[in-house]
Amino acid sequence: MITYKTAGVDKEEGYKSVGLIKDMVKRTYSKNVLTELGSFGALYELGKYDNPVLVSGTDGVGTKLKIAFALNKYDTIGIDCVAMCVNDILCHGAKPLFFLDYLACGKLDAEVAAQIVFGVTEGCMQSTAALVGGETAEMPGFYQPGEYDIAGFAVGVVEKAKVITGEKIQAGDTIIALPSSGLHSNGFSLVRRLITDLNVEFEGKPLGETLLTPTRIYVKPVLAVLEQFAINGMAHITGGGLYENVPRIIPDGLCAAIESSQIEVLPIFALLEKLGVAHEEMFGTFNMGVGFILVVNPAHVDDVMAVLREHGENPRVIGSITAGAEKICLS
Repeated sequence: MITYKTAGVDKEEGYKSVGLIKDMVKRTYSKNVLTELGSFGALYELGKYDNPVLVSGTDGVGTKLKIAFALNKYDTIGIDCVAMCVNDILCHGAKPLFFLDYLACGKLDAEVAAQIVFGVTEGCMQSTAALVGGETAEMPGFYQPGEYDIAGFAVGVVEKAKVITGEKIQAGDTIIALPSSGLHSNGFSLVRRLITDLNVEFEGKPLGETLLTPTRIYVKPVLAVLEQFAINGMAHITGGGLYENVPRIIPDGLCAAIESSQIEVLPIFALLEKLGVAHEEMFGTFNMGVGFILVVNPAHVDDVMAVLREHGENPRVIGSITAGAEKICLS
């Protein structure tokens, strides 16, 4: 007699997966979470705000997953998934409240799923978000054996009077950069065309390990700054690099004049350029060592940088806002 399991969906493996992740998920909870894992919907008590605005974001990890498959290492890609979402909503001044994940595969392996969710919970802990729910979809024949996909959804909150859009950016403002940890989660389709041997040594360890370095999460240091200072604009530097992400926050008639000499380009990017990627293509594809930027009133620069350093960041001034028709100029 045919069963769901013989059709390719193993319910018992799904139950095992839930059992493995339950305690990990609970460690992300705050008193605002009103439901347990497994409820039909997640209830979250917003708390006291005068005029709250909810900010949402969704993203995935992209083909960086292919590196994880090749190395059989899954405990960091969940961090990437959270980071890509919470760093985006942070750009509007939002404090992450909760996170949901979607994990899809052809055949579920509970141990692998648990490793992935471990990374998600770690990312949630780094970003103050509660992992309130998710979906694990086992779809036989839809994915190659051993392959998974993951996407995430973050919701945060900010007082309406403190929403950041970039509209307050003015000529003379200073651009502060926060460093990336490496490639983060963008440009891997190009990376995989260039690098086929993940075991070659690079800076004292296999190159694949460097490629899997998780995306940095900027929530705690940036929220610490926002508690004390009004920031005029912020941008998460993802796919398309500085060229595509900085202009998203620059008002018409202004230009982000960035000095490339002030950017600390990480060795992994130097390697990729050496392997054949043109310099301009590098800056139009990768973050090049800049993971997040803040556009700040020049009178507050020293104090903002001091707060960032107190929270473990290594900020650098990389440019300023000038008048101009182009929204970014990299010199």
